[in-house]
Amino acid sequence: MRFPSLTLAAAGAALLTPAFLPAPATAVPAGERPAARGEGTVAAADLLARAGTCTELTQGRYRTDAGGPATVPVCGTRDAVFWTADLDVDCDGRPTPHCNSATDPVFAATTAFQQSDGRQLSAEDLPYIVVPAPSSRWDYRAHGVQGGSVAAVVHGDRVQYAVVGDTGPSDLIGEASYAAAAGLGIDPDPLVGGVPSGVTYIVFRGSRISPIEDHAAAVAEGERLARLFVAGG
Repeated sequence: MRFPSLTLAAAGAALLTPAFLPAPATAVPAGERPAARGEGTVAAADLLARAGTCTELTQGRYRTDAGGPATVPVCGTRDAVFWTADLDVDCDGRPTPHCNSATDPVFAATTAFQQSDGRQLSAEDLPYIVVPAPSSRWDYRAHGVQGGSVAAVVHGDRVQYAVVGDTGPSDLIGEASYAAAAGLGIDPDPLVGGVPSGVTYIVFRGSRISPIEDHAAAVAEGERLARLFVAGG
């Protein structure tokens, strides 16, 4: 879950004694980033064409960054909800080599939803997306979305299947895990990575992967639901 600003996190860190300060954050070297991969056989262009018409579900719109204009609606059909925004990299969850308090100054060791064994999700290993916390603007739970719901994330000509794995601020939208960013060919570094626009998130209503960490199941179910979405079913 991203916080609106790094300012508070930086101020809090300044109060810590040197013994408890994390190591300086560094960008992930390009050679260490997971290879970008497209998933499935449903074309990105077909998914984008189906999501090209917006029936707004939200009572008001979302910002992509704190202090920015509120321009992003959540749209819907009978089988999916979707939005197009930026992609901020979420590194929250179980600490891993590239996702921890040293690499991400606003790192949180928890996610809104957990694995089947009770552990927090791994942003580095599991492609997941972040939905805004419920509010009067929009409550994802009222539209068939829950932890483990399947999503198709589209950027350029790439499709990455993911699950709903975390929630963020109730007024911001446009965030996905380190693994999801890497799968789309987007720099996954939590400090300097992400992209400012052009990412479409399509979440299939009523879907749920259990266990949530089973990415192969998310891909298989995502493919099936994506075909139905493209067909207008």
